[in-house]
Amino acid sequence: MTIFNTRSLFALALASSCTLSTSVMASQSEQDWGIAAMYRIATVPYSTPVGDQTVSTFVPMMYFNNDYVFVDGVEGGLHLANWQDEKFELNALTRIRFVDLPASIQNANQGDTADVGFQLRYQLNDTWHFDWELMSDEDTRLHTNLRATAEYDFGDWELKPHATLRYKDADFNSRYYAFDKYTGDKIGAGMDVNVGIDARYHVTSNLYLLGSTSVTSLDNNAYSAAAVTDRFEGEVFVGFGFFPDKTKARKTELTNKRYLRIAHGWATPSNIGDIFALNREKDPYNNQMTSVFYGHPLTDELFGLPVDLYFTPGIAHHWDSKVQGASTEYIAAIKAYVNFDWPTRWRFGFAEGLSYIDNITYVEASEMAEKGYTPSHLLNYLDFSLDVNVGDLVNDSDWKNVWVGYSLHHRSAIFEKASQFGRIKGGSNYNTVYVQFNF
Repeated sequence: MTIFNTRSLFALALASSCTLSTSVMASQSEQDWGIAAMYRIATVPYSTPVGDQTVSTFVPMMYFNNDYVFVDGVEGGLHLANWQDEKFELNALTRIRFVDLPASIQNANQGDTADVGFQLRYQLNDTWHFDWELMSDEDTRLHTNLRATAEYDFGDWELKPHATLRYKDADFNSRYYAFDKYTGDKIGAGMDVNVGIDARYHVTSNLYLLGSTSVTSLDNNAYSAAAVTDRFEGEVFVGFGFFPDKTKARKTELTNKRYLRIAHGWATPSNIGDIFALNREKDPYNNQMTSVFYGHPLTDELFGLPVDLYFTPGIAHHWDSKVQGASTEYIAAIKAYVNFDWPTRWRFGFAEGLSYIDNITYVEASEMAEKGYTPSHLLNYLDFSLDVNVGDLVNDSDWKNVWVGYSLHHRSAIFEKASQFGRIKGGSNYNTVYVQFNF
């Protein structure tokens, strides 16, 4: 099976941040944002040796949208162009696509993948829009989607019914339904149909309940493949998330500013618990990384409390050593800061997002080999930080927009609960020090 080819999402986010930093005013308005935890259950349409009929996975999701870049759950990309009063819109797009194998064989087969391509959207009216997409996996197996989506708002409820016709070329069908890599079975192209509905319910303030369901009817060629036993595939998502309070007007000016963070860190084989207990172990090979993050303000309030929230894409360079070559890591996350005085200004920070690395680092590869896993290039990303304001420390207002601190740079796979992360347990940790500039 293919591995994730999601570096495009992070590269697009990073490119957009450069545009944002030079084209927006110092004061930011409240943005379209969200972060959610979803649990996905899907049917397994394949004939498998273990006989599992369903598979489940935990899916963290981010949401962000402005004039340049968007992240919408399992997809994201760049807004490239629009015309005719924004009725037509062209986007560069990448999207996670689940390949629903039984959980017990997902790590060995690395089924889930990500497709890249282009999307042309036509906004018919305030309710309906239509998308045409041309998508490819990393080996240029093509499929195209024609989708109709409606958006309805009923007070606390938001509903999005949708229907999609998907044409898949013969290589795509052979790979993901006949599994020709293993069976040698080649099948022809085909068109399947998917219908479903997404729902969001506003509970209170920034808290929402989320759910969606859909069913796909396979084409005759896919259904006739020896590996397939069911014509219909079904999936259900349930979870919760945090979004702007729909009962309040968006703020026109936020108190938090954009930032640029530069960090350097050292690998450790210790887990998070040991690190925070100050019982960390030193990496004997002294593997190191350097990272740069951009922070774009989303809001300065969460549940009525003063919490600064940012969309933060970043890039990290992992330096070569005697046990590894150099590699590049791409990150996209949403980060929250809680401010407090003691007696100077301090901040606790926490980020949740995605991390893609082009070459697996030694600290991850050695842990995966010890546990018998196939490593995953895409993993969940966490960042824990504590910093202090330099202006307060030196009693000089010229330094009030500079912060220095510590952060834990963490990649992991959510304890075998996420198929998109390779269904593994473990990852890597880096203790980093940083300087952050607000502007």
